[in-house]
This record gives sequence, C-alpha cells and structure tokens, in this order.
Amino acid sequence: MQTIPYPMKLSIHELQANYESGKLTPENVIEHILERAEADKDMNIWITPPSWSFIRPFLENLSKMERSHAPLWGIPFAIKDNIDLAGVPTTAGCAEFAYTPDRSAVIVQRLIDAGAIPVGKTNLDQFATGLVGTRSPFGETKNALRPELISGGSSSGSAVSVARGQAAFSLGTDTAGSGRVPAALNGLIGYKPSLGAWPVKGVVPACASIDCVTVFSHNISDTILVDEVVRGFEEEDSWSKEVERKKTALPKKIFIPEQTPEFYGPFAAEYKIAWQNTLEKLHKLDIPLEKLDVSYLSEAASVLYDGPWVAERWSDLGSFIETHENTALAVTETVLRTGAKEDYNAASVFQAMHTLQAHKRKAHLDLQDAVLIMPTAGGTWSREDVRKEPIHTNSQMGAFTNHCNLLDLSAINIPSVAPDETLPFGITLFTGPYAEHLLIGFSDLYLNNISVSTVRSTEMVAVCGLHMRGFSLEKQMLEHQAVYIGPAKTSAQYRMVELTTNPNKPGLIRADKGSAIEVELWEMPISQLGSFVSLIPSPLCFGTIELENGSAVKGFLCEANAMETGLDITSFGGWRNFVASSIK
Repeated sequence: MQTIPYPMKLSIHELQANYESGKLTPENVIEHILERAEADKDMNIWITPPSWSFIRPFLENLSKMERSHAPLWGIPFAIKDNIDLAGVPTTAGCAEFAYTPDRSAVIVQRLIDAGAIPVGKTNLDQFATGLVGTRSPFGETKNALRPELISGGSSSGSAVSVARGQAAFSLGTDTAGSGRVPAALNGLIGYKPSLGAWPVKGVVPACASIDCVTVFSHNISDTILVDEVVRGFEEEDSWSKEVERKKTALPKKIFIPEQTPEFYGPFAAEYKIAWQNTLEKLHKLDIPLEKLDVSYLSEAASVLYDGPWVAERWSDLGSFIETHENTALAVTETVLRTGAKEDYNAASVFQAMHTLQAHKRKAHLDLQDAVLIMPTAGGTWSREDVRKEPIHTNSQMGAFTNHCNLLDLSAINIPSVAPDETLPFGITLFTGPYAEHLLIGFSDLYLNNISVSTVRSTEMVAVCGLHMRGFSLEKQMLEHQAVYIGPAKTSAQYRMVELTTNPNKPGLIRADKGSAIEVELWEMPISQLGSFVSLIPSPLCFGTIELENGSAVKGFLCEANAMETGLDITSFGGWRNFVASSIK
C-alpha cells in the first residue's frame, strides 16, 4: 500500500485529486477506513462495520465504470441503519426488527451508480426516535471530539463516521433535527433538503409524511456534489417531488430570533457566549439583519411530540411493538406509545393540520428571499447526564429544530464560533422549500469569508482541446453558460498526447516528468456542471488540474494508459500549437 500522509478528514474533492495523481487508490482508502473502524470500535459508530466481505464487489465494479460519467467514483460513504443497502441487514437500531432488503434505497442506489462506495451501516437512536445518540442497544455512540459527551441523534453514527475520517460523507435522516443536531455536536455540515427533493423510498419511516434523508460532510462543495447526484423525482416514491435547486445566491435579508435563545445543560454558559460571538459575526456581513418573532415555531413544533403527529410513528411501528413485548428500549417504547393515546382521534389530527397550515404559510411568507438563523442545539450533555434524564434532555436538545419539517422548510447546520476546539457550536439556517440555493450561498459566505459580490455560484474550468475558443466543441461551453476568462498554463507535471479518436483530440495526463501545458480558463455555473461532465467520453475524465501559479481548478484529464497508444505531443506546449504546426 502506498504511504502518503492520510488526512483525518476525508473530502470528496481531495480524494478525487489523489486518485487522479496516483497517490491513492480506492483500495488504499478502504484499507485505511478498516483500520480506523477497528481502532474506534469502542465508540459504537457502526452496526454493520466496514468489511471487505461486502465492500469488495463495489470496488470491483469501479473498473466497469467510465470515470467521466461517475462523479463520485471511489468515494466512501456511510449509511444510517434505517436506510436500505441491498444484501445488508437493516435494523433501525433493533436487532429483532431486522430484515435484509433485496434492493437498496433509491438514494443509495443513485450514489452507487455515481461510483460511491458504501462502507457500512451506522448506529442510531432506535427507530430514529431521539436526538441524543444514546438510545441504541448497539451501544451509545460517543462524540467524535469528547467521548464523554453525547454525539447527538438520531443519526449519531453517521455523523461520527465522517468526523472520525471513516467516510467522506454519510447519509442520515431528519424528522425533528436528526440530520442537523449530530452535525452541530461533531463540527460538521448537516444538510436537510426540502421535503420530497430527495427520495425516501427504502427508508424505515419515523413520520413518513415529514421524513427526509440528509447528508453529513466537512464542506459545502461536497454537500453540493452529493445533492446533484441524488436530487430528483422518483415515480415509485409516493412522497417524491420535483424540487429544483436554483442557482446559488444570497438572501436579501437574514433574521435572528427576537428573543434571546435559552440554552440548557452543563455547557449553557459556553453556548450563550458562542451565540453572542455568532451575532457579532453576522452583524459584520453586508446583508440586512432583522429580528423576527419566532414564538410560533415552538407552537408548531409541539404538534410533533405533544400532539397527534406522534400517532404517525405509532401507525408504522405500533404493531411491531405490540407483538414484540420488551424488545424495544424502554425509552423508545415510552416515546412511541404516546402516539397511541385515545385523545389523538381524527378530529385532533385535522385540528393540528389546520394549525400547522397557518404556521406554515406564515413561515413561508416571513422567509421569502430570506434566511432565519438559530442555534442548532439547545445544549449538550455528558452521556451519563442523558442516561439520568433521557426525556428531558432530549426535549431541550431539540428546542430549535423540531418545527422544521412540519413547516416544510429546508435547513442546513454549519459550524459557527466554537467555545473551544473540542466543543463545537452549530447554527441552523432555515428557508422555504424552494429556496435551498439561499442556504448554500449564505453558508459559503459565512464559512469561507467570501464577499457578497463573489459568493460562489460558478466553477472555474480548464479546457485544453476541442472545447477551446475557435474549435468544434466551444459550442458546448456556450450551451452550458460558460464565460471565457483567459489563457493559463498547468504546472510542469503534465504530458499531452494526441488520442486516436474521431475527431482527434488531446489528452492531458499528470506525470512526474512533464511540462507546462497551455489551457483556457472558463467560468461555468455550478448548476450546469453536472450536465456538462456527462458529455465527456472515455478515456477523458473530469478532475483537478494544478496551474502554474499553484492554484487548482477543475478540468479535462485523461487516463494514463492513453500514453501507450497516443502520440506524445507535450513538446508543442498545447493543442493549439500542435494543430497550427500540423496545418503548416
């Protein structure tokens, strides 16, 4: 196995660059992951841990894929164990409930088809009922940074697997905050799309009408890439909708709660300071900031646990609980059985629906072209604290999250100003169901200190052949709304060959003994990138190119074996020079 400094945090784009340069292979990465999973086994991250027995076929399948058509080629990801992976048991955190699906969940299959490698099924609060990460018969998942603290739930293992470098990204679910709270407590991005934007077929329901699949990652660009792969209508999914994510933009205003948020638990003072530091950072941004009365959000949230919506959980899981006495954890059964109250009749359901509709309309009107910012978690606790007060602490944990799906909002947790490096603090950005692009734009601004005028909605793309100006495929650049920026050169680590294709075209290959090659830089909307990449034929692929000035951009590369059959034209310094010499 190659020995290179192996990063603690795995990034999709960094792994892709290492694959292209030959510094890593997917097999190398999986070996590292297996070693880390073994070293961290007492953290209770996995229910089905990484193993060659089920990972190897996915690795072998990579050789059959055209990398240019597989945007997640070789990227390892983890799956919350209430989401199906074909041939691997789904437990939902309860061994007696387990079944082995013949088909993967739609979202999992889309990722596999894009070249991603599932590495295991992660631990969770049983039946996704909890926000703390301690409600599992497979063990309490420990916090990635401070093992004595809770990891957050219910997607506990999914978050910690990414934070501990055992996956580049992971799938969780979110009904009342489960895709955001664990992200906040482990220093990650936690993205919850609009209801129906990502398919939920193949997911064990918690509250089917408001469940979402979510993603945990280390950065916004990885989040966007996963979103591009999995988003889209699924006709076999009765909850699926066609929700297009628009071109990344900034909100016209940001809201913060009118009343100062109340924090709970042993770190309440640290969270209060972190929130004040967050407000100071928000005030420095060049976006109008206003206060908003958000008391109605708490009223809406009460419907989930103190109202008839909890009966939806019972409708899905009640028969299992009734026929498997003393199987579920006591705290899980207590929560689920609240849905069986006689008070929750048809009339109460319709009353709750009408109340929620009014709150939903108000939220959508309030957040037109705007983003609401709140703390993600009401506090954090030690795992021992939560064992003593499992219901009360869980309720306080979700003080700022439970309303989200009930009101059909989209949301993202991003790390904010932490009290210290082992106690992350997260904030959640909320907006309407068709304004996710505002969440991405503001997150980029807040996390990366990008000025308002340059918030990233485009990707710089380097082309070196027929897509350059004046050549036959320039039209593809223009069709994808790309704008010509100017000429550039690669670093002196590339060779160029003339490929024996029709028409002939160049292939740019990374090599130890190379030269600087002329390229053109174009700026392309990120929303157009996926469609553009899908047009690239083998042996070309789309990857990361190092420029002469040391910066990195996306662009056309070529598989190394093309050197064996193609004509080496490196000495011409670029395709344009080679074509000119051929004409002469």
